[in-house]
Amino acid sequence: MPAGVWVLGCVSLLMDVSSELIHSLLPVFLVTGLGASATALGLIEGVAESTALVVKVFSGTVSDYFRNRKWLAVLGYGLGAASKPAFALAPTVPWVLAARFTDRVGKGLRGAPRDALIADITAPELRGRAFGLRQSLDSVGAVLGPLLAFALMVVFAGDFRRVFWVAVVPGVLAVLLLAVGVSEPEHADAGSPARNPLRLEALRALGGRYWGVVALGALFTLARLSEAFLILRACDVGLSIAHAPLVLVGMNAVYAAAAYPAGRLADAVDRRALLAAGLAALAAGHACLALAGGLGLVAAGVGLYGAHLALTQGLFSALVADAAPSDLRGTAFGFFHLAGGVAMLVAAAGTGLLWDRFSPSTAFWAGSGLAAGALAALVYLQTDA
Repeated sequence: MPAGVWVLGCVSLLMDVSSELIHSLLPVFLVTGLGASATALGLIEGVAESTALVVKVFSGTVSDYFRNRKWLAVLGYGLGAASKPAFALAPTVPWVLAARFTDRVGKGLRGAPRDALIADITAPELRGRAFGLRQSLDSVGAVLGPLLAFALMVVFAGDFRRVFWVAVVPGVLAVLLLAVGVSEPEHADAGSPARNPLRLEALRALGGRYWGVVALGALFTLARLSEAFLILRACDVGLSIAHAPLVLVGMNAVYAAAAYPAGRLADAVDRRALLAAGLAALAAGHACLALAGGLGLVAAGVGLYGAHLALTQGLFSALVADAAPSDLRGTAFGFFHLAGGVAMLVAAAGTGLLWDRFSPSTAFWAGSGLAAGALAALVYLQTDA
């Protein structure tokens, strides 16, 4: 495995510690501390996450045009680190929205160039493992962040804002590690004139195989609920506010443990079978959360949600990298994330509305039904292939 993949994985780990320190507490902080509704929470999460995915289109295109991925990624991680103090200072819901927006713009700037950089430095036969390794290290950070949030909530006697200030430190470390630890590889077309990756000819060159991956990825995203609603569901059935970060600890522990083995499998077996298993896990996880009357079924649902992410997220990155021409990888990852961003905005807003107007169970049953429908579509496509 190239050393750059390990460094990029450790950068993701540090930034996820920083982000999850805040995000594992943010839904409860918004609802109990700032008086936000579930609908407002859904809109904040949908706007924030879809913003990140939309920005990836432009960052990926810019990285293709200038043939440099690293420094655009550094800028993105820098924005993420710079947004962290705003959460600690936030007096109102719009302030949190602005902070989330800035943080997610940073995520959008770094995502496509980073993924394209991994594809650039990794041999094709190792890409499933490489993306799985990065996802696994990212998820280790997503476990450590909520655990640290839980410990700090105890130490600081439930003071959200003091916990949020701690998140600044790993964010800054992530930026420094990327700046000094990764080198931009040589590009085969480095001597040729720069070309606009968004021209019609270039978009046609991406091909039908790539656009099929984009459509499938958007369908998967539409079936997912924001992680914020997993936390709210756990609190709804009896989990204390101080223990809320443990929801993401459980989800990301499963994600971290399974992501690299899933990546190895993706290099060796029929990838559609792994996608089908991921959808089945998601449908079952939503059903557990819909039926939950106590923390046992919530824990099962959260674990299944983590298994779904492990089986599908790194795999989709490998599928995009394999389907796209090398000189258009940044653009390819950008459009893939754009489609996912639109789907995520629809899913988050719809979940919040169903939660407020009907019940939490209704929102999770809707997600389970969408996942089952996507699984049926995937099985049909697999049979027809």
